[in-house]
Amino acid sequence: MKLSRLLIPALAVMAMAGQAFAAEKFKVGYLRVMDDAQVIAAYEGGFYKKHGLDVELVEFKSGTDLIKAIVGGQLDTGVLGFTNAASWSSKGADLKVVGGAQHGFHAILVRDDANIKDVAGLKGHTLASQKEGSTADTVLRGVVLKDAKLGPDDLTIMGVSPQVAVQSLVGGRVDAAFLFEPQASIARLIAPVTQIYEIGEVWPFPCMVVITSGDILKKNKEGVWKSLDAQREAIELMEQKPDEAAKLIASYFIAEPTLKTLKHGDVPREKVISDAIKSQTFSAVLTPKELDRMQEIANIMQEAGALKTKDGSEFVVRNIVDLEWQNTRKL
Repeated sequence: MKLSRLLIPALAVMAMAGQAFAAEKFKVGYLRVMDDAQVIAAYEGGFYKKHGLDVELVEFKSGTDLIKAIVGGQLDTGVLGFTNAASWSSKGADLKVVGGAQHGFHAILVRDDANIKDVAGLKGHTLASQKEGSTADTVLRGVVLKDAKLGPDDLTIMGVSPQVAVQSLVGGRVDAAFLFEPQASIARLIAPVTQIYEIGEVWPFPCMVVITSGDILKKNKEGVWKSLDAQREAIELMEQKPDEAAKLIASYFIAEPTLKTLKHGDVPREKVISDAIKSQTFSAVLTPKELDRMQEIANIMQEAGALKTKDGSEFVVRNIVDLEWQNTRKL
């Protein structure tokens, strides 16, 4: 009897200690693209757990659906295109861009039998891109095609998923595609295509950013910062040990252990993904130059009528950016 009296308080203390050290539940939304690779690597590499978060990854098919989940309170953070935050913020949503993720590297690949030599040569052809209004689509129409003196009516643009775009190239249903990684690398290996353009070499921009709601940032800033710390470590892993990072994330992008290619036989999926990682630039930090580029994108959206403010004034990007995390961490 005396022993049980001693055990009960001891067990209670142990239970409370277990609760104190229990990881915090946290939901992160992502898209299955290389632009979001740091989210996947942070999860599979145990970086979220290291920083005290019990993360549930929630996959979305589009940035629009992901941003709706953030606005609706179903997610704590998400990595997606900046244009989604701008569009919803202009409509009154309380959103905050709190960190960087990946710079825009999007290639235009053309079928070898289409005889297209440059961007201007896309006139009269069919090109697969992403959903209209997405960051990639905004840059395609407002920068890539505009610089080539092409309007949206000069070619047929199909808004599809990256996976469908690759299969459309393989099947000859489109003549070209505007793709990011790893789909661009996969397409080059399995389809008779040639790359004619890479926007990251011409007009680099912060494609993906980390977004949360103003409410979540107020209620759980510590959790948001922990997630950013974890993703920064994942980015460091990809930069310093791409082969190791590829082992963590390759299965998310290529289901089979090897990829059947046109010219190189079966290539291990880790090799494909490692090469894709090496071709990209990831950064957890948003620089003043990148903020200026984001403002340019917002201006493009306003000119196209895709972004409207209540009083017709210029949408100011810095009003929805909170860089306290990177400033505090002195990154």
